[in-house]
Amino acid sequence: MVLVLLAVSVIIFALVRITPSDPVASMTQGKSVSEETKQELREHYHLDKSAPEQYIIWVTGIFKGDLGESYQYKQSVGFLIGERIGTTMTLVLLSGVLAILIAIPVGVISAVKMNTWIDKLLSVITLIFVASPVFLTALVLMLVFALKLRWFPAIYQGNGLKEMILPAIALAMNMVALTSRITRTSMIEQLNADYIRTATAKGIPRRRVIITYALKNAMIPIITVTSIQVGSMLVGAVLVESVFAMGGLGDLLIKGIKAADYPVVQGVTLLMVFVFLCINLVVDILY
Repeated sequence: MVLVLLAVSVIIFALVRITPSDPVASMTQGKSVSEETKQELREHYHLDKSAPEQYIIWVTGIFKGDLGESYQYKQSVGFLIGERIGTTMTLVLLSGVLAILIAIPVGVISAVKMNTWIDKLLSVITLIFVASPVFLTALVLMLVFALKLRWFPAIYQGNGLKEMILPAIALAMNMVALTSRITRTSMIEQLNADYIRTATAKGIPRRRVIITYALKNAMIPIITVTSIQVGSMLVGAVLVESVFAMGGLGDLLIKGIKAADYPVVQGVTLLMVFVFLCINLVVDILY
């Protein structure tokens, strides 16, 4: 994990630096600032140094718990992340739990009812959500349930769980679709195995055969796909937060990109990679 983080830190740093934007120009946009002041800003944020020197300063700071200072907010990046990470992680956690609770039962039912009208209906529904981008799902949910039916608020204001429901559903739907398809495929493979026929021939109840034997052995590919999807939710959360104006890490990242705020973009992106690596570690333990 340490080696991966170091490699990714180099990639993130390089990608941010090759963008055509100028941080000093963004900081002084719309202001009458002398060249001397601009030079002082470059020196203050080490932008006058070479790229390798800037990287060493950034990485050294990370080991000390310092992600740098935001150009636009004039605050520590760690402080800015701390203010917003709760919203993002709550959204991802709620969406992940919701997706798992829906996807696995749907996949199992589709496998048990293979080639019936139930299976075909669930397959069509999941196919639609697999093909639908996260931001499109979010916009449709907002249009129907917030603007038309007025069941939920359209904008997240941090006043309760009700405001989190629509964003969580929007973020979960793509994961529900893909995970349920994988569950169906894996369950069909297990239900056609010899040990399942033997268990059925011995008179073991059908429900126990499905849940205790088939589902348990089908879980390896399901866990794999679920872990990847949960990691992808961090990226999807950026779009969902933007649609619902949630003010989480996604909002911070987008504003950082627009303002060429290198420390913010680097810090948030590296944090997302770290969380993804931790999820992979948990999956290895579950295996």
